[in-house]
Amino acid sequence: MAPSKQTVVIGGIAVNVYSLPGATEPSAPVAVLFFLHGRTGKAGDCEWVAHSTLEWTDELRKSAGVQGQDLLVVTLDQRNHGDRTVDVRANSGWREQPPERNDRHAYDMYAIFAGTSRDVSFLIDFLPSYLYPSGERTISQWFVGGISLGGHATWYTLRHEPRVKLGIPVIGCPDYLALMSKRAALNGIPFEPPYIPKTFLSVVAQQDPSTALYKAADSSNPFYGKKVLVLSGGSDKLVPWTASKEFVDNLNVGPAGIKEVVVAPGVGHECTKDMVRAMSKFLWEQALAA
Repeated sequence: MAPSKQTVVIGGIAVNVYSLPGATEPSAPVAVLFFLHGRTGKAGDCEWVAHSTLEWTDELRKSAGVQGQDLLVVTLDQRNHGDRTVDVRANSGWREQPPERNDRHAYDMYAIFAGTSRDVSFLIDFLPSYLYPSGERTISQWFVGGISLGGHATWYTLRHEPRVKLGIPVIGCPDYLALMSKRAALNGIPFEPPYIPKTFLSVVAQQDPSTALYKAADSSNPFYGKKVLVLSGGSDKLVPWTASKEFVDNLNVGPAGIKEVVVAPGVGHECTKDMVRAMSKFLWEQALAA
């Protein structure tokens, strides 16, 4: 049976909830994966990911012969995207030609995915009430994943939202200044005001995943104990693996955490079916089957 889709509006945000008929008891706790689209995209772009993830985790459930936990996949338009678009140009970058080129690209993009990450935290607060107003079920696990811009938001959420214990950034980057300094150089943009305001650098210094104590072996590290699957393209020129490598190599998730890294040879800036299969396997083995 194909996955079903339910759309609910929570605080003005249209949220799509995909599910399969449950393999567990109707009252058993469920897990939720927020999956976030890329820049210039919309929630509908991720429908194939939602369907595939539900179908492939269900295949793994059946082949394992265990019930595991039911999964819901949630999609939404990122800020200033899809039906939430206010300023189209704010979603453009430095490589477009004037007048489409967006000189505020660095801080527009950061504001968008940081805002979307905060939307995820907001939805974690309220989604259970909208889905199960009479307490029919509980949501016991929260996950986040996303493509490109959604991958950046995934890293940001892993740093800032303690309720999210598992994350899957796809062609995203945890070190924003490493990414944007490379991008600025490629596009002949000076890495200085007004393209990179000092006030913006102050925000990044306070909030970026790369500025957290991600190497620490204790609770001062917001990633400690979390489960992370990193999926990147070896030939990605827009979000090159080299911008993420140092952070990911040194990321300490501790003995209770999991860190898996796949840099797909010959894959550019794209989310492939193989990546979604790897994500489905990781979800099943590291969270749903437990």
